[in-house]
Amino acid sequence: MAVQWSGGHSCSVLCLAVSTEGLVASGAERGELALWDGAGSAVAQLRLPQAEDVTSVVFSARRPSTLYTAHGETISVLDVRSLQEPLQRFHVNEEEINCLSVNDADSLLAAADDSGAIKVVDLESQKVSRSLRHSNICSSVAFRPQRPQSLVSCGLDMQVMLWNLQKVRPLWTTNLHECEMEEESPQSSGQFFNPPLAHSLSVASCGNIFSCGAQDGKVRLFRVTGARFEHELEFQAHSLGVSQVLFMPEGYCLLSGGNDGKVLLWDLSSNIGKQQKSPAKSLHRKKAQAAACSRKDGKLNKAASNEHPAVVPKLSIEHGEKVNWLSCAEIKGSRRVLVADQSSSVSVYPLPEP
Repeated sequence: MAVQWSGGHSCSVLCLAVSTEGLVASGAERGELALWDGAGSAVAQLRLPQAEDVTSVVFSARRPSTLYTAHGETISVLDVRSLQEPLQRFHVNEEEINCLSVNDADSLLAAADDSGAIKVVDLESQKVSRSLRHSNICSSVAFRPQRPQSLVSCGLDMQVMLWNLQKVRPLWTTNLHECEMEEESPQSSGQFFNPPLAHSLSVASCGNIFSCGAQDGKVRLFRVTGARFEHELEFQAHSLGVSQVLFMPEGYCLLSGGNDGKVLLWDLSSNIGKQQKSPAKSLHRKKAQAAACSRKDGKLNKAASNEHPAVVPKLSIEHGEKVNWLSCAEIKGSRRVLVADQSSSVSVYPLPEP
């Protein structure tokens, strides 16, 4: 079922990105970077200095020939039309970078690292404009579409945070572990053995809904409302940790990849749509139901936890290997999911049409 793109790497592929023009970039261990065309041919390859693992790649939103690449503590800016020496290098992080995100305006670049720091670089001045922080490894960061000063982040401190870059402190924070402990009975100790360490974030195209995948195998959805976010939906997606979540370009179809070797497609439009159509009923229901937990300025607050029918995947792919990264591309007129895993190749699967 899967088509294998091979020949671009000799090491495990760690990350993927797709440009608006359909070019695919992949980063791998030992500094390997490759570019692929839609036919799965490696059209360019580069080994970055010091042979440090390439942990994140992201294309510019407005200049599809510009590729931001994280390797070790360094960000290299590359021109994919001539994949040679970097046009620029930023060395603003103190530990290995886990995730890059660039805003819609192509004015800010965020880099989350192992120290828990998120360094936000002003791409015009080429200087750090903000330094944000988690208390443990920051695993994922994402700018919200159409909101160039707003981003969300998550980490192994089990915190999910909403930031406005005009402020140093997060606007809102949710501790996933505290939420779980509120919902579990006092006798239940399962969460101590499988805590919800947060691994991946993805923001839907509307900019107000975002998803988080965690070590406990659950996917959680949140809705941003002004200067805070609320718990929208939660479901058990994988039998092991969720390593990747990715909203499709339009609507509320979500891809998830796990340490259980599965890649799943979820259509969440009906779950989310009900909330949008009836905000008053939603608010009444939220007040009446058991609460999920949020923090603001260190004070515990109770926000909404919603009961939904069982969420079942629209498509289940038995990939068989731990998923390192997911990306989505349109190839020959059809949607495909690209999967990076422990191997040196990229796996490509067809997706159903919307």
